[in-house]
This record gives sequence, structure tokens and C-alpha cells, in this order.
Amino acid sequence: MSRRDELATALARLTARIGRAASSAGRDPRSIRLVAVTKTFPAQDAALLTDLGVTHLGENRDQEGGQKADQLRLLRPDATVCWHMVGRLQRNKARTVLRWAAMVQSVDSPRLAGALDTAVRAALDAGGRARPLDVLLQASLDDDPTRGGCPLADLPALADQVAASDGLRLRGLMAVAPLGADPDRAFEALYRAAVAVQARHPEATELSAGMTSDLEAAIRHGSTCVRVGTALLGGRPLASP
Repeated sequence: MSRRDELATALARLTARIGRAASSAGRDPRSIRLVAVTKTFPAQDAALLTDLGVTHLGENRDQEGGQKADQLRLLRPDATVCWHMVGRLQRNKARTVLRWAAMVQSVDSPRLAGALDTAVRAALDAGGRARPLDVLLQASLDDDPTRGGCPLADLPALADQVAASDGLRLRGLMAVAPLGADPDRAFEALYRAAVAVQARHPEATELSAGMTSDLEAAIRHGSTCVRVGTALLGGRPLASP
């Protein structure tokens, strides 16, 4: 079986799985976006996914994301792709991530939000981009600082900061379920936080939650965006290249 056929089969299975989860939750499957997380996989796989109709791709590292976006432009110059930065982002990468990411899903601190806002405004002033950057606030569901995320109690203030900035557009929340925890409890807490943020900022309608192992639970609790790698592309090596 060719790699294209492998990906087509996996995509069909994943699409059906998302559809079943949505139907079980009484939701329209079309309300749930798939972001294919291509970290550690070659740009050729990303190109094949675009051939199969996938338009949203995600990366965890700024350097790999930038390189892969450049490679994909050469492989598929006519493809329409929206790249998402879904991993932890250091403040010193604020300028470089703007070169390839249409959305940053991992804004988790006032300092990172400020760095991104400064970088975007500079790019806007210089004519390097035409609009603000879409961002999601990454919520911490376990208060583990090593895994990233803003504590739930601090989300309202961070949301206010982002919504008031000129360079950023607040689109909603993102989270990763804690390791070993009940995903339903985790995503229920995330949903409550999302409702509270949206009450203050009606434009923050995106809820990015759910990966290969827990997307059904995330969809039950309102996820509008699932970030899937393994179920689509296969198992990853232990270390990134």
C-alpha cells in the first residue's frame, strides 16, 4: 500500500470516528475542525494530506513548523493551508512563528501574549502582514508548570489582555488532558472555563481539545477542534529528528 493510500484509509477512519462522536453528542460533525499534527513526519506527508483535502496542519516546534511550511509551499504551491502552532512557545520565538503560523494555540502567559502582540504590531507597521494573529489561550487542567498552560483562575485576566491588544485576536481556549486523568472531568472543567471566557468575550468561540486517545470525551464537552497525529499519521519515533 502506498503512503497516500495509508493516509487516505486513516483519514477515512478518523473522519468516521469524529462523526460518530459528534452524533453521540447530538452535534453536527461539520462543527468540529480537524488539525492534523505532522510533528516529526516529513513535509511529503503534509503534502499528501492536502491532496486528500486536509487544510489545517499543526506543529509543536517553531523551527520544524517553519521549515515544513517552506517545504510544503514548494511541494504544493497551490494548496490552501492553515498552519497552527500547537506546542509550547518561547517568547524569543514570537517573531519567527509569525512567518508560518496562522494561529497560535498555546498562549499561556501575559509575557508571551505581550511578546506576540509586540511582534505582530511591528509586522503590521512594516507591511509584513495584513491582519492580527489569531490565538487561543492554553488552559492548564492540572496546574503542572512543566506542561504549560495558564491556571484556570488566571484565564479571565489573560483573556482581557489579549482581547484588548491590537496585534492579537482572541479566538478561544485550548487544553491538553492531564496524563492519567479522567478526560471527561478534565474537559468538563475546560468547557466551564470556556463558557466563562466567552461570556466576557463573545468572539472566543473556539475550543481546541481532544487528541487521538481522548477526542470522544473532548467532543462530548464542546470541542470545536481536535488535534490528531497518531491516529492519522501513525506512531512517532521516541525523539524528534
